[in-house]
Amino acid sequence: MGKIKCIGILTSGGDAPGMNAAIRAVTRAGIANGFRIMGIYRGYEGLINDEIVELTTESVSNIIQRGGTILKTARSKDFETESGRKKAFKNMQKRGIDALVVVGGNGSLTGARIFAQEYDVPCIGLPGTIDNDLNGTDSTIGYDTTLNTTPSWNVWTRYATRLPRTSASSSSR
Repeated sequence: MGKIKCIGILTSGGDAPGMNAAIRAVTRAGIANGFRIMGIYRGYEGLINDEIVELTTESVSNIIQRGGTILKTARSKDFETESGRKKAFKNMQKRGIDALVVVGGNGSLTGARIFAQEYDVPCIGLPGTIDNDLNGTDSTIGYDTTLNTTPSWNVWTRYATRLPRTSASSSSR
């Protein structure tokens, strides 16, 4: 793999509070350091179906207060197959994406590991799950965000009642 010039970011699996903040941070930091940032809609499914747009500092402004993920999220059975990952890699090449940032849970990060091994693609995994069930992590995007922005009496109630529309709009529910 040559020099990295363009980074793709996707959110995969279930959505979690803080995913938009991660998208914003990756986009702004990447642009500030001379990278192009490409947002991939609907996780790996969007990578397979070429649902990719360039992100700018303007396109990620005012997203951190929104629930869910502006990039939407989905689970992808096709990405679990060699042919699905091959199609995803071809779309990365077509778009000039040299590396991936994957925000998601156990399945998403497992997919990133397999993809990185098969295609020598640099992948950075940002653990994003409300379950806090990823081995080797003390805290995750979603779990930490929920705990630090809600009353301690009921983490799930706040997430379920305060952000239902934006969270639901993140997936095909």
